[in-house]
Amino acid sequence: MSNDRSLRLFEEACKYIPGGVNTSIRILDPPIVFTRAKGSKIYDADGNEYIDYHAAFGPPILGHNNPEVNRRVMEIMNEIDLVGVGTAEIEIRAAELIVKHVPSIEKVLFCNSGSEATYHAVRLARAVTGRKKLIKFQGCYHGWHDYLLMNVISPPDKIGKKDPLSAGMLPEAIENTIVVDFNDLEGVERAVKAHRNEVAAIILEPIPHNIGCVLPKIDFLKGLREIADREDIVLIFDEVITGFRHHIGGYQKIVGVIPDITTLGKAMANGYPLAAIGGRSDLMDRFNTRPGGDVFFAGTYNAHPICLAACIATIEKLEDGRVHEHIFRLGEMMRQGLNDMTEELGIKAYTTGFGSVFVTYFMEPPVNNYT
Repeated sequence: MSNDRSLRLFEEACKYIPGGVNTSIRILDPPIVFTRAKGSKIYDADGNEYIDYHAAFGPPILGHNNPEVNRRVMEIMNEIDLVGVGTAEIEIRAAELIVKHVPSIEKVLFCNSGSEATYHAVRLARAVTGRKKLIKFQGCYHGWHDYLLMNVISPPDKIGKKDPLSAGMLPEAIENTIVVDFNDLEGVERAVKAHRNEVAAIILEPIPHNIGCVLPKIDFLKGLREIADREDIVLIFDEVITGFRHHIGGYQKIVGVIPDITTLGKAMANGYPLAAIGGRSDLMDRFNTRPGGDVFFAGTYNAHPICLAACIATIEKLEDGRVHEHIFRLGEMMRQGLNDMTEELGIKAYTTGFGSVFVTYFMEPPVNNYT
């Protein structure tokens, strides 16, 4: 397989872009420069075709360059672009669809990335509780900001310790984040007891997909809801990956555990840059997008009509359930096929997952948390 042109283009990219990529986790060895994407396939500068099992970390739930999504985007491009004041009519329809389908969301605000959404969620939780500390879980990723950028894929010597992922993070941000093992309800109880009346929020991916696919114990999720209610802690589900990919109402709809705040992104707009934060009206009304709100919320590109058109087209396509039926069937086929293969070859491994997601762990099952 030739990759000569990719190598030449990547050398050129490195002249202008640090490392040649705009996100650290896009680094490939050898480097590949892509030029086209359609459906389940992506194509590089040398004309090589790849099946995209990675799916850009989850956004293109309908496949790359879905014609229905693109048609809606082109239609709105001919009607309205970015308007810096007031409300674009399309914002109302997009918000209505999200409130309709996601159980926890009574009101919603749009932003541009999952990191922005979780940042706003943390700030809101601290405002409504008057507390500083956060509880997150080892293996869960919630974006690039100092509050939560720690303890994702930690080396063995960092397990049980603070493991910030970047230089330049504020020590006080790291200090105010408590890390607990996923699926460990007793660990959460101990953390809450040790920091009584100090914890503003518990935040988690309901399925930690950033370490593959660790399925939650339902009693664990229910227990978090009970602890949050008892201790007046804000419960945040980061459904940036699970939202819309596993169910049009998010994973919360599947398990029947309703958080106070939900963050969304990725599959909600089939790859267009859109994210959202939503939740109970009394919490969302604290944002200063309404008179009297005292929690700052702003962004030049928030609720861009192009992205909202993609969002509406995507959600409407998901509404009849056929997309999820199809991708769930494909996911089960991959899980079963890979398990049959490793068993036949005598490899110590098992493949797990949920819905369209599959991951192979080279160890004995089950995997209940990162450690």
